[in-house]
Amino acid sequence: MQTYLVGGAIRDALLGRPGSDRDWVVVGATPEEMAAQGYLPVGRDFPVFLHPETREEYALARTERKSAPGYRGFVVHASPEVTLEQDLARRDLTVNAIALPADRAGPTPDLAHLVDPFHGRQDLEHKVLRHVTDAFREDPVRILRVARFAARFADFSIAPETLALMREMVAAGEADALVPERVWQELARGLMETKPSRMFELLRECGALAVLLPEVDRLWGVPQPEAHHPEVDTGRHLMLVLDMAARLDAPLPVRFACLVHDLGKGTTPAEVLPRHIGHEQRSVDLLREVCERWRVPVELRELAEVVAREHGNIHRSAGLGAQALVRLLERCDAFRKPGRFEQALLACECDARGRLGMEERAYPERERLLAALAAAQSVQTEAIAREAQQAGATGPRIGEAIARARVAAVAAMQPPSVDIETKTD
Repeated sequence: MQTYLVGGAIRDALLGRPGSDRDWVVVGATPEEMAAQGYLPVGRDFPVFLHPETREEYALARTERKSAPGYRGFVVHASPEVTLEQDLARRDLTVNAIALPADRAGPTPDLAHLVDPFHGRQDLEHKVLRHVTDAFREDPVRILRVARFAARFADFSIAPETLALMREMVAAGEADALVPERVWQELARGLMETKPSRMFELLRECGALAVLLPEVDRLWGVPQPEAHHPEVDTGRHLMLVLDMAARLDAPLPVRFACLVHDLGKGTTPAEVLPRHIGHEQRSVDLLREVCERWRVPVELRELAEVVAREHGNIHRSAGLGAQALVRLLERCDAFRKPGRFEQALLACECDARGRLGMEERAYPERERLLAALAAAQSVQTEAIAREAQQAGATGPRIGEAIARARVAAVAAMQPPSVDIETKTD
C-alpha cells in the first residue's frame, strides 16, 4: 500500500500560493484494509475515508467509465490493481494531476520527487490550463471547473484543444445534464475568485453560458448610452462590475447581486435602444427564474432583488429629498435589515465604478444613504407610537407618524458634500 498527496495542494505549492486542502490517494489497498487501520469510510459513490487523526480525505485509486449523460453517469472501479497513473489520468487538468509520495509531503513538501506523468509542472510554468486525457469529456462539471480555474489563475491561458473539447461537450448536450447543486456550487466559487469575469467569458466562449445562464449571455451586444457607460456593451459592463466586486472584496451575496442586476437590459425592445426604460423590474423577474433554476439561497435572491429593483434610484439618490429618501429606505427594508442594505449599497458602488474609465471615481451616494439611515434610525419609534396611541391614532396612522418623524430627522441631517452625480439608464 502506497499513499500520495495529490491535486491542488501540490499545484499551489509549486506556484508558491497558500496551500489548498490536502487530498490523498491510496494505491494497492482495499476498503477492508483501510477500515482495519482506523480510517472512517465516508464516500457514497466511491471509496473515500477520513484519517483517524487528521480527518483529511484519503481515496482509493480508481478509474471511471461513462455510463450515462451528466456528471452522475459513471461506473467507478476501485481496486488494489489500479495504478497511480490510471488514477491521475481521470483527473480534470494536468496541473491537478501531479502526485507526491506521502513520505515526501511534510510541512515543506520535497518537490524533487513529484510523480507527473502528464507534464502538469510544465503547464504550470507555461501558465496553461490543459485537460489530462479525453476522459475529460465524460464529466460536464469540468466545463465549470475549468472556467472557475480561469477566474482564479487570471494570467493562465486555456489550451486550444481543451477549449475545443469544451465546445464539443456543450454541442453534445452535456451541459444540459448538469444538476442545480453542482452548477450553483461552481458558479458561487467562481464568483469569489480574483477575476470572476474570466469564468463567464470562458463559459460564453465555449457556449455553456447560453445553456446555463441565457439571461446573462444575451447581454453581450446590447448597447447602453455612451455618456453613462463608456464601455457601451452591457455584457462588457457586467464583467467590469464583477471584477470591481472582487477588487472591493465583496462577499458572495453582493457578487451574485452584481451578476444579475441588469438582466432586464437583455430584453429591451430594439427600437428604444440604447435606453433601457423599465429594465429594473424586468431584471427582478428574470433573476427569480435564475434563482429557481439553480436553487440559489434565499438570502442571496432577496438582496439581488433589492439591487436590481432599486440600483437606479440609489445612483440618483443625491437628488432626492428627505421624504423620497425615507421611502427608498423603506422599499429596501433598510430599517429591519440594515446589514443587507449596506450590502446593496456596496453592489451599487460596484455597478457605478464598473465602467470604463470610472474605476477610481468616488461613490458618495453610499455615504449619504448610510447617513440618512442612521438619522432615521435615531427616531424613537416606541415613544412616537405611544404618543400617537394616546392621541387616539391606530394602525396606519401610527406608521404615518413614525414616517413623518423619520423624514424630519433625515431633513435635519447635515448632508455630505456631493460633487459627482452617478447616472444609469
